[in-house]
Amino acid sequence: MIGILEERKLQVFENGKDSYGIECGKSSAAGSVSQRACVFCGSRVVLYPIADALHLIHGPIGCAAYTWDIRGSMSSGPELHRMSFSTDLQEREVVYGGEKKLYAALTELIAEYRPKAAFVYSTCIVGLIGDDVESVCRRVERETGIRVLPVHSEGFKGTKKDGYKAACDAVFKLMGTDDETPVSPFSINILGEFNLAGETWIIKDYYRRMGIEVVSCITGDGRVDEIARAHRAKLNVVQCSGSMTSLAKTMKDEYGIPFIRVSYFGIEDMTKALYDVAARFDDELITRNTIDLVSDEVGRLLPRLEKYRANLIGKKAAIYVGGSFKSFSLVKALRHLGMETVVVGSQTGSAEDYEYLKEITKEGTIICDDTNPLELSSFILNKGADLLIGGVKERPIAYKMGIAFCDHNHERKEALAGYEGMINFAREVHDSVTSPVWKFSPARIRARISPDQGGAI
Repeated sequence: MIGILEERKLQVFENGKDSYGIECGKSSAAGSVSQRACVFCGSRVVLYPIADALHLIHGPIGCAAYTWDIRGSMSSGPELHRMSFSTDLQEREVVYGGEKKLYAALTELIAEYRPKAAFVYSTCIVGLIGDDVESVCRRVERETGIRVLPVHSEGFKGTKKDGYKAACDAVFKLMGTDDETPVSPFSINILGEFNLAGETWIIKDYYRRMGIEVVSCITGDGRVDEIARAHRAKLNVVQCSGSMTSLAKTMKDEYGIPFIRVSYFGIEDMTKALYDVAARFDDELITRNTIDLVSDEVGRLLPRLEKYRANLIGKKAAIYVGGSFKSFSLVKALRHLGMETVVVGSQTGSAEDYEYLKEITKEGTIICDDTNPLELSSFILNKGADLLIGGVKERPIAYKMGIAFCDHNHERKEALAGYEGMINFAREVHDSVTSPVWKFSPARIRARISPDQGGAI
C-alpha cells in the first residue's frame, strides 16, 4: 500500500480496522491530482439534459468539452442541449472584459434557435476578470422575452457539489409559472435522473404502469414547460441525492412538496423505490399495480441473471463513482452476481453515506472519499480487484492495470437503470471480467512473474 497524503488520511477508511468517521465535503488536497470534477462540471451535469434550452458556456473554448458525443442524455424531442455553445474568450476579452461578446453571442443564438430558456455558465476566467454576467442576462431577457439564467459555476469556487447547487438554484427559478395545466393527485417529479441511454423512459414506464403521473423529470429528457409546473406535483422522488437534494429541500420549503431518496439501480433498490412511492399515495389500485409490476419484472429477470452469475462468483470489484448513493446500489447489485466489493468510494459522499457503506460492505473493504489515481491503483492492487466500475477518468486506470472496466457514469451509452438495466449491467460486467484480452496486458504479465525476478508491479 502506498503512503497516503497526511491531509487525506481521514478520507480513507478500512472497514473492520479503522474506527474514525470518514472526512468528506472538503476541498481536494493540493497535489493529490483528484479524480473529482470541478464546479462547472457539476452544474453542466445537472442542466445539460434540458433539451429545449440553450446552453452557453461563457469562457475559453476548452471548457465547452461537454458536447453531444460524450454525454449520454437522450431526448424524445428537441436536441438543442447537444449543441455546445461557447463565447470562446481570448486574450483580448481577458484584458478588456467579455460582456460585449457574451451579449452578442446570446442575442445571436436566441434569434437563431428560439429556445424556451437559456443558461449561461460562468467559468473560472469569468470569475477572475469580473464580468457582470447577471446584468447581461437581465438585459437579454428583457429584450428577447426568453428566460436567461446565469449559472455561477466558476470552477475555482469549490467542488463539483457546489456546481450542483448552482444548477439547482437556476432550475428553481423556472418553477412556479404554470398553474393552469392539469396535474393528477397521484403525481411526482423525478429529481436527479438524467436519461442516460434512455433510462428516464424505462422509469417513467414503470410509474405509468403503477398509475402515477410524472409531472417533470429534472433533468432527464427535460422541458422548460414541464419544470414550470413541477411545483404542483405531490411528491419529489430524488434519484441522485448528491445533485438534487438541495432542490428538493428548497421545493419542500417553498411549495410544501415532500421528498424521498431512491435508487433505480439493482434489483432491491429498484423494487424499494417503486414500493416507497406507492406507499406515499396509499391507494389500493396503485399498490396492486406495483405488486404486479414487481412480480412480473423480477420473475423474468432472475433466471436471466444465472448464466452471468455462474462465471462471476468469487470475483472482486472496486467502485469509484460521483455520488455515493449510486455506490450503495452497485454493492448490492454485485452481490446478485456473486461478486464482492473490496474498494468503494465517491467524489461527493456525505458522512451519513459513508456510515451506510460501512454497514453494507465486508471487513477489509477500503472506503474512500475524493481519491486520486495513485491511491485508487494501490487499493485495487492491494485488494486484488478484477473489475473497476467508474467513469471516463477511471477507465484508463483500469486498462493500464489490465483489469475489467464498467462505465457507470454520464458518458455511457448503455441503460443500467431499472430491471432491464440490471440485465445490461450483468452482461457488461460479465463480458469485461471474462474477456481473454486481459491475459495479454503487460501489467498482468508482470504481476505473474515473481518479485524476485523483478516483475512485480
